[in-house]
Amino acid sequence: VQLVESGGGLVQPGGSLRLSCAASGDIFSIDVMGWYRQAPGKQRDLVATITSGGGGTNYADSVKGRFTISRDNTKNTVYLQMNSLKPDDTAVYYCKMTVKRTGWITQTDYWGRGTQVTVSS
Repeated sequence: VQLVESGGGLVQPGGSLRLSCAASGDIFSIDVMGWYRQAPGKQRDLVATITSGGGGTNYADSVKGRFTISRDNTKNTVYLQMNSLKPDDTAVYYCKMTVKRTGWITQTDYWGRGTQVTVSS
């Protein structure tokens, strides 16, 4: 199973970006999907998560009202719409998915390699 993020880049404060993360491989189902971020010298922190049905979302306080997480189960893809970006949002953004592989009983967490988001004027 591989996760590939895209959509990062350089944006001015107040701007917007949309991140995508697509999973491929031997996938039976995907439970929770999420986005995390890690700034230089800091730990990796939760940004947002979304449940399998899409009805349950959770956000870090720092991004509430500015970021929106969504998913397309037909494409095994999770999105993160980021609006009103601030310099403090600068980080490498990683996606994580809890995947059940075909024929497996248990679920496994998989991570993408990350995409850089830089907010600067």
